[in-house]
Amino acid sequence: QVQFVESGGGLVQPGGSLRLSCAASGGSIGRIWAMDWYRQAPGKQRELVARIAGGSSTYLADSVKGRFTISRDNAKNTVYLQMDSLKPEDTAVYYCKPTVGGYWGQGTQVTVSS
Repeated sequence: QVQFVESGGGLVQPGGSLRLSCAASGGSIGRIWAMDWYRQAPGKQRELVARIAGGSSTYLADSVKGRFTISRDNAKNTVYLQMDSLKPEDTAVYYCKPTVGGYWGQGTQVTVSS
């Protein structure tokens, strides 16, 4: 069973950047066709933020389009979420998971505040 560990979160000022990592263990992320990044803000439902399918087909939620980029490095067994021009409303716990199957990990907290 492939497990995923999210990292890279933290406290950042509005307008700042963070790069989240989703590292796979127990298997090859290259065998997983599509991977997602979700986020859950306090009091809100978990929402899909970004998806990468195959090597380069990507989806970004309207709220992050133009600011976030999803990518994958199969050699490093990792999926990334580059977040630029961060806003306070991006504050949430961020999770990665395969589009099909898989389990939720612990997530990584992102807080955007001055």
